[in-house]
Amino acid sequence: MASVKKLISLDEGIAKELESVAKALHKSQKEVVENALDFYFDYTDTVVADKVTKDIKSGDMKVFDADDVYKELGIEL
Repeated sequence: MASVKKLISLDEGIAKELESVAKALHKSQKEVVENALDFYFDYTDTVVADKVTKDIKSGDMKVFDADDVYKELGIEL
């Protein structure tokens, strides 16, 4: 996968902890940040899925049958 540069500012305490954790794990700070973000995104996927489920059950979000959507859009499978 291509690498993209991002410039971020961190709270001083978090920056120091990042440096310490990276040293303790013998990993680069980039690797630690990537692993932490990957873990966080997995967690937020669950939070979003739970919210969607709640919204569907409460009627705040409507779900359409796929066959009806395909028919409406003129898509034949």
